[in-house]
Amino acid sequence: MDLDQLKQLLTLVQEHGVSELEIEQDGLRVKVRKEGAASAVLSPIFHPQPSATVGTAPGSPAMPVAVAIPQGTPATASPDASAAEDDVELAVVKSPIVGTFYRSPEPGAAAFVDVGTTVKKGQVLCIIEAMKLMNEIDSEYDGEVVNVYVENGQPVQYGERLFAIRTR
Repeated sequence: MDLDQLKQLLTLVQEHGVSELEIEQDGLRVKVRKEGAASAVLSPIFHPQPSATVGTAPGSPAMPVAVAIPQGTPATASPDASAAEDDVELAVVKSPIVGTFYRSPEPGAAAFVDVGTTVKKGQVLCIIEAMKLMNEIDSEYDGEVVNVYVENGQPVQYGERLFAIRTR
């Protein structure tokens, strides 16, 4: 969802007096709720990220909006923010198959990776069991694991987020 779509959404809410609206698109859930002081909050489906403020069109009343950037989406920062922060890009490793997610090679063994682990391209991150076959899922990136989205032993769907890696 881009800035123009957000502005259109906020304009529609103001014009039609809608008190609450929730939309989910491309892994991003947008919830606009009008209370005393109107506000809108965008949040990723899984985990919150740093937020930024977005203004509305000129001539319309100010409506504060917190924009949460979902993991795996490159952040576009303002010139002031980019001077203060290094360029950080999170890569999301997604499940290539439907199956059961396992963090370790066998029950009771140490996990292949944890949050904070430095990984190299081709390193095993987890196993997904599908139809009694154990499929190793390798990292496509060099970097550091910053998030594990799935619990051990949980079923996963094709394309579901497994890991977020801060690339180098």
